[in-house]
Amino acid sequence: MTSPSPLALLLLALAAIALLVALVTWRKLNAFVALLIAALVVGLGAGLAPLAALKAFQDGLGATLGGIAAVIALGAMLGKLLAESGGAAVLAERFSAFFGPTRAIACIIALALVVGLVTWFTVGLLLLLPVLNSLTHDPPRPFLLLALPLVAFLSMMHGLTPPHPGPVVAVDALGANPGLVLALAFAAGIPAAFLAGPVFARWISPRLAVATPPLASAAALARPRPRFSHTAFVIALPIGLMLLASAAELTLPAAHAARTTLAFLGHPVTALALALFAAFALLGRAAQFTRPQLLGFTEQSVASIGLTLLVVGAGGGFARVLREAGVAQALGTLAGDLHLPPLLYAWLVAAFIRVATGSATVAITTAAGLLAPLLATHPEINRELLVLALGFGSLVLSHLNDGGFWIVKDCLGLTVGQTLRTWTVTETLLGVAGLAFTLLLSLFL
Repeated sequence: MTSPSPLALLLLALAAIALLVALVTWRKLNAFVALLIAALVVGLGAGLAPLAALKAFQDGLGATLGGIAAVIALGAMLGKLLAESGGAAVLAERFSAFFGPTRAIACIIALALVVGLVTWFTVGLLLLLPVLNSLTHDPPRPFLLLALPLVAFLSMMHGLTPPHPGPVVAVDALGANPGLVLALAFAAGIPAAFLAGPVFARWISPRLAVATPPLASAAALARPRPRFSHTAFVIALPIGLMLLASAAELTLPAAHAARTTLAFLGHPVTALALALFAAFALLGRAAQFTRPQLLGFTEQSVASIGLTLLVVGAGGGFARVLREAGVAQALGTLAGDLHLPPLLYAWLVAAFIRVATGSATVAITTAAGLLAPLLATHPEINRELLVLALGFGSLVLSHLNDGGFWIVKDCLGLTVGQTLRTWTVTETLLGVAGLAFTLLLSLFL
């Protein structure tokens, strides 16, 4: 059977995405089932055998959940303990007092930059969600006014800054300087995230009614609260372990015992598990929780994210089918045929792959492989800015095939339509504004 042309694959992918959106938003079909149907439409339309398309979906689902299920579950447990023990309220009060009651957005941005530098997007969001809720309630503020800046800056850090996996792969593939990439990521990323987060939030929050998640129960507010130092330690523990692991990876030989040990301790699953045990000991004891109560909190937190895990996995399955069908390669080929300036070309390739596969990491790593041969014929291209262009392109238009879309939806308590109007727009603004700032930097570099 003749393989479809790149244009046909692009149209097929767009049709599958449109079908996915229609099934979820118009027909109100369960998101997992809709993702399965869209994946099979792409696979069969691209010429894959039915069983091959189904196997690709299953493999993608398993690979996605294998990498993130434990992180989401442990993060949800930790977040529940932070909220129920009053630790999140203590942390929010201390940061609010430092920045002042009128600078809650600055407080959220500072937390997102620090936490987002060394943690995955999902981990950072789950860690900071209880703090976000507390800051929203005291004094009362529109929920989106703080929620969108948080996700915008966390997303920017995840998509642009080493040691996150996508930028690290791009730096290696393109031969860029990681330190310079980090510096330029702050130079272009912070103003872009400011436009996509705080500025957009001020515009959208009066126009979209979103309920503010409730604080912990009255019983939780009445019980003794942990010390600020204990709460800060619980949150800083996984961040510090991940930072040490990243530093060891950059400075120690591959076979060094300390690097191996720190890589294990700094893995997100290990780091969050250790933080959870620290929360049991420090926060649980301060709040005078019994062991059955601690067990109940962990079970409640996992039960609340069951469907989220399933949908996130299905998003990975859809992305795997799109890759197996050749959509990512086809999009790269089509972008190359347009003979665009290198930075714009890099951004478009990453953006196309992001929209098709739903994964920022897949987009930046795949696009970096497609762009690497370009440097052989155009050595004058700034490699660090090329990494930034790929990173910003990999962030645009997060929609229903992106696991992060569903995580944000459930963490912020939004409907699918509200998530499209907030998170999807925030990510797109971040990617487009980031490209503009990257092009501006290119005038001086």
